[in-house]
Amino acid sequence: MEKTIAAVATGNAAGGIGVIRISGEKAIEIADKVFSAADGSSLSELKGYRAKFGSVAAGGKTLDNAVALVFRAPKSYTGEDVCELSVHGGVFIVEKTLEAVFAAGAAPAGAGEFTKRAFLNGKMDLTQAESVADLISAEGEAAAQASFHALQGSLSNKINSILEILTDCSANMAAWVDYPDEEIPDLADDELEKTLTNAAKALKELVENYENGIAVVQGIDTVIAGRPNAGKSTLMNLLAGRDKSIVTDIEGTTRDIVEESVRLGGLVLHLSDTAGLRKSKDEVETIGIDRAYNKIEQASLILPVFDSSRKLNKEDMNLIERCRDKKAVAIINKTDLSTKADVEFIQSSFAHCVFISAKSTADTSGIEKEIKSLFAADTFDAAAPILANQRQKQCCVRAMDFIFDAVSSLIMGVTRDAVNVLVDSAIDELLSLTGQKANIEVVNNIFSKFCVGK
Repeated sequence: MEKTIAAVATGNAAGGIGVIRISGEKAIEIADKVFSAADGSSLSELKGYRAKFGSVAAGGKTLDNAVALVFRAPKSYTGEDVCELSVHGGVFIVEKTLEAVFAAGAAPAGAGEFTKRAFLNGKMDLTQAESVADLISAEGEAAAQASFHALQGSLSNKINSILEILTDCSANMAAWVDYPDEEIPDLADDELEKTLTNAAKALKELVENYENGIAVVQGIDTVIAGRPNAGKSTLMNLLAGRDKSIVTDIEGTTRDIVEESVRLGGLVLHLSDTAGLRKSKDEVETIGIDRAYNKIEQASLILPVFDSSRKLNKEDMNLIERCRDKKAVAIINKTDLSTKADVEFIQSSFAHCVFISAKSTADTSGIEKEIKSLFAADTFDAAAPILANQRQKQCCVRAMDFIFDAVSSLIMGVTRDAVNVLVDSAIDELLSLTGQKANIEVVNNIFSKFCVGK
């Protein structure tokens, strides 16, 4: 018998209420030892989706008034019997109530263990389980909506529809190969090729939209880069809406990376303000400059800042070169001063440019517009299926490759049994994606990243 677990399901801070969640075969029995209903009844008498008002106690002493909410298996979040005790949200009261629940026989829940049990009990697949964590961590409206729709099955339904097609193809080929004497309708090569190609294209579309999807769900890793005094820190403060970075006229003021997450429209930018790009004899500053270049290489979005009042130098040209084949929005700053930089050259080097005076304006609409355009955020459909992490992407990529290999083999005249091996490999990858065939190491790794209590 699996142990009955418990944890605080609300935040680890004082609040209006605190909820202790108990799940497992003995959940109601354990709750009954801690909770006393005001009407003298037992929680074991309650049907699912019922609540009782009463009090909780520990060591024979009443701690607080409380509400007990009972869910009966299998119609609960975990698929098990569940009881939630709601008390006043003081840290002390919540902790003492949880201690009383442990003393009554519950074991501490591990990270993500409630959702893990929901997955293992067939309440959701692995993509839906991952969307729970994404929904909790969502920092913007688009991310929250995309994660919610994934929880409702937008990606699961898409993958399952592809699985159905591949499974039908596999079954047809296997039957035709294994029972040649039976009158089994053969699937013509051209029809089989078309069916498999369409399945591969559906996966390819998911993979190609991955970057835009991940940008919405997890936010965009964004680096602000440029030569000293180009206005990087001023831009950082403008986007953050507060004085996050120190701004002076002294070159080399910013030596280390300054980070801040900001909302820009429906998108979240994980900003990194970096040291000014130049050659320096200062050892500390040099380390900061090296870190800046590393950030440029790793970032999903670069905001290269150019001082329009100064001619372009070799650091500017180097930055332009490093931005090639990367997503970038050029920020041409200090437009309130006379222009000396080769602005036309900058514009010709970037598909997206914004002219600003970061010091004298609080208007970020131009930057927002260009970033949204770059990541197709204006046309982003939160209800559409999206891949939300690398695990999901790699499963799709491998499945897609297997299907395309199967199509190529079919065209070359390879036997159906050999083609079917490739199709079955693609099916295995998609089953791993949804969790129907995922190994325990993968499952444990996914849920280890969850917060305790969810």
